[in-house]
Amino acid sequence: MIDVMRFAKLPRSIRQLSTHVLAIIVGVALTVSSLRVLPSQAESLSRHPAVQPSIVAQQLGAKIPIGSNSFVTAAVNRVGSAVVRINTERTITRRLPEPLLEDPFFRRFFGDNFSQQTPSERLQGLGSGVIIDRSGEILTNAHVVNQADKVTVTLKDGRTFEGKVQGADEVTDLAVVKLTDSGGNLPVAPLGDSSSVQVGDWAIAVGNPLGLDNTVTLGIISTLKRSSREVGIFDKRLDFIQTDAAINPGNSGGPLLNDQGEVIGINTAIRPDAMGIGFAIPINKAKDIKDQLMRGEKISHPYLGVQMITLTPDLAQQNNNDPNSPLPVPEIDGVLVVRVLPQSPAAAAGIRRGDVIIQVDGQTVTSAEQLQSIVDTSRVGQVLQVKVQRGDKMQQLSVRAGELENASS
Repeated sequence: MIDVMRFAKLPRSIRQLSTHVLAIIVGVALTVSSLRVLPSQAESLSRHPAVQPSIVAQQLGAKIPIGSNSFVTAAVNRVGSAVVRINTERTITRRLPEPLLEDPFFRRFFGDNFSQQTPSERLQGLGSGVIIDRSGEILTNAHVVNQADKVTVTLKDGRTFEGKVQGADEVTDLAVVKLTDSGGNLPVAPLGDSSSVQVGDWAIAVGNPLGLDNTVTLGIISTLKRSSREVGIFDKRLDFIQTDAAINPGNSGGPLLNDQGEVIGINTAIRPDAMGIGFAIPINKAKDIKDQLMRGEKISHPYLGVQMITLTPDLAQQNNNDPNSPLPVPEIDGVLVVRVLPQSPAAAAGIRRGDVIIQVDGQTVTSAEQLQSIVDTSRVGQVLQVKVQRGDKMQQLSVRAGELENASS
């Protein structure tokens, strides 16, 4: 209790200071009281997705144990044992330069038959993969196992198995490896749905970057449907998931997880110069072709045979105002053909450099990515009706989609 008489005899300045302090104490007490949550309120809050259970527990006075698992820990625990290390070996042969083989001094020492000998070299590779079936089917990148003579797969628990490349597709950079003599009953990673992924979602990359086994990195989904053309990888036909979770050489083929521990993508370290940017192949693309790869079937990829860029009226105007421009182009929205590959379906149909594609099968096209998507969803041998603007004239051409033989095409 406060002695009122004694308080009144205090100097005025001290009485004012004491009053301010008392007001602050009362205000703090009221604020703390207002923050209390009743059990019924806590139950309602705990169902709200934005409220963490630990916050509700703290309001109820519960003690939170130090080191309790995060969602990342739970996700990795769910999938980690199904993530594998893939070591590869392949033999390459190198032929000596012809001038050296024809040199008389060289032939005097090594003999005339030396030109028939080809020195060989063993190359080793490293990557990651994820088990998708208890029998030992593994998803990975095609470039991880490309032309491998020997594939060795190591599980997180230390078990090692021989692997066989069942099928690989360079265009989508996906491959399936089957373990031999695994005995079955292997850990399996659950596959998610990449079509439900949104920008800003959590992204967890698991793999063996730079040979450092069982490495986990965390980030978010930076963007979706990042085309391989935008990334600068012109020999692929993909719309990547972009993430800021660290993906380095050795991560290739490992899984990209969501916060539930489901595989939403297959990581690929395709841009060694990328800083803080990683890419993953959407898992739905892998779902579409994994069974064909497992059976060793070839994946068909239709193509037209043009190199193209998105054209807008502003870009066309800049081109036309440039005195060094190789040719004028129509100032419209569409897809500008900058090159036609020899002996391609486009060449056979009469498409020319400088044509602007504005429509395919009655569908208006305004970007190179859109045109590529239309071609990708067509069939090899299907005839596409392509409308182009050529100078001031409109042309209607019929193009029969061809078979893309390899990624380098």
